[in-house]
Amino acid sequence: MVIGAGGAGMYAAIEAARQGARVLLIDRSLIGRGGATVMAQMTVAAAVGPPGTDDWRFHLKDTLAAGRGLCDPRLASLLCEDGVECILEMDRWKVGWARDGEHLRAVQAPGHDRPRCVYVDFLNTGPAVSRALRTQVQRIGEPIRRIGEVMVTDLVVQEGVVTGAVALHVASGEALTIGARATIIATGGLTRLYRRNSASTNMSGDGYALALRAGASLIDMEFVQFFPIGHLAPRLVGMDPIMWDPFRYKLGGRLLNGAMEEFVDRWGGADGGRYTATRDRATYAITQEVRAGRGSPSGGAWLSFSHLGEKELRAAFGPVIDRLAANGIDLTRQAIEVAPIAHYHMGGVRVDTAMRTGVPGLFAAGEAVGGANGANRLSGNAITEALAFGRVAGRESAAAAARQDLPRFSAVAAKERIALLSSGSRTGLNTASLVAELQALMSTEAGPFRTEQSLVRAKAGIDRLQRKIGEVPPGDPGSPHDLARLDWFDLRQMLLVADSVVTAASERRESRGAHQREDAPDTDPAWTLNQIITLDSAGSLRLTREQVPSFDQEAA
Repeated sequence: MVIGAGGAGMYAAIEAARQGARVLLIDRSLIGRGGATVMAQMTVAAAVGPPGTDDWRFHLKDTLAAGRGLCDPRLASLLCEDGVECILEMDRWKVGWARDGEHLRAVQAPGHDRPRCVYVDFLNTGPAVSRALRTQVQRIGEPIRRIGEVMVTDLVVQEGVVTGAVALHVASGEALTIGARATIIATGGLTRLYRRNSASTNMSGDGYALALRAGASLIDMEFVQFFPIGHLAPRLVGMDPIMWDPFRYKLGGRLLNGAMEEFVDRWGGADGGRYTATRDRATYAITQEVRAGRGSPSGGAWLSFSHLGEKELRAAFGPVIDRLAANGIDLTRQAIEVAPIAHYHMGGVRVDTAMRTGVPGLFAAGEAVGGANGANRLSGNAITEALAFGRVAGRESAAAAARQDLPRFSAVAAKERIALLSSGSRTGLNTASLVAELQALMSTEAGPFRTEQSLVRAKAGIDRLQRKIGEVPPGDPGSPHDLARLDWFDLRQMLLVADSVVTAASERRESRGAHQREDAPDTDPAWTLNQIITLDSAGSLRLTREQVPSFDQEAA
């Protein structure tokens, strides 16, 4: 069973089927239409340049540097090395990578030492990757059974082994039990915890909560990446709010404060008129300018391309210029406003290089996995990670499912888990407002910049919301498309995940990468540690610390 049908989930399903497994691919959305991959409009990092121009080890060096000393080098190596073959396989699957003759065309993205990031055309990289994967899933046919509109609420554990799940069928309200010899969590990240976010609405961290409740560990939960130039104003309809990234680093868009001055360099980021500052540095610079009273009118920064002509813009992005014009935006005449937006989560389920979680029968893939990116993800690594980790998870889970010594799924074992799905109350609880309250709380108190006091307030707010939602979902069991009921189950998972983020952020008393403590602004070498979170038998979070795994990069 693969939970989540984005890039990681579909690649996992494809690889498991190629290894001879029968696969159930399930998702909250339509298969291949939800998650983060389909929304990605930019580039994919992999060392696929002509011979002698690049190597996966150079990519690894940049990935480790971006991770600020916290990457698990074994996972980062897997991402960079296996990612090459995944990108080439996608090419064989006719994804449509842009080309320069026989070779894939690449651009240099922030944090990379050379052009390494491939793309499809304009802003369609993610949709093209998703389309190619959907085509392969369809070609495989019967070995991959696809079911959409399924919300998994809990995993079923028997004799310490994950044997399946209980779920809610959104369209009918029916409770489901699903048996599986192996299960892969490919549900993406947690950006829905924040008010301004760039991902689809089902990216609420439910995979992390499923793993925790099943006995797995989470790692690096404090590291939430905020994309610095998410669209803020004027109104933009039908386009990705983080679409400005390729404009900025390909064409050198100027990031300006309210006085129309370039400012990134004054806050520790080397920008110099080109987009070379990493995302955490740019986020910090914009936030500090706003706090200093030098922000744009809507509370962000200006992004200007007025030094470029229409011919130059069209040569780079073609019909996208017309889509902007339909929104009343003319880049040759006006600047637009941008501000940080929750974009990616570096933390997640702790796994080994076989994507095993430590709980037999349970694997993870894609953004659901933590550890590979350390304190800050390198630009372009997200889709590469999804494909590489998805392929490994598919292969290894298929081998696990073929074992004969695993316990079989038992409906009796699922009884306690499914009882929650069969309960209901007529409380009239406004769960949508509670989701919005949680998002506001996390944005204000546990956003890109934190303090001890703000995190104390965040923890108190999470506890207050937990008391508000109670132990029983609202509504009637079996009600189709009951949004209040669905939001309650989402909140149950979101609050646990938010608590994990706040707990880890409270304990890390330094600033590093995407975790910025204003009351501890320096990076402390003593904190070159990974923080591990587990759930004890009483349902309370427990945090421990471990040394980052050692690695000989020269030997690699």
